[in-house]
Amino acid sequence: MNEHGAVEVMANGEPRSVPAGSTVAALLERLAVDPATVVVERNGTILRGPALGQVVLEPGDVLEIVHFVGGG
Repeated sequence: MNEHGAVEVMANGEPRSVPAGSTVAALLERLAVDPATVVVERNGTILRGPALGQVVLEPGDVLEIVHFVGGG
């Protein structure tokens, strides 16, 4: 956490600063990403459904946000 009460994380290879106490769902909202259209991996663990709103981001977390792609 930095002196401004923010937590630094990496999301898809880009550094992001989020308010301390933010959940993964809050990060998705800040990024304007619909949780129903992505899979999120945090530090090598896939998060699903309710976990997105329960897992609090920690300094140094590494997230991969992968969008579903439709097709046929």
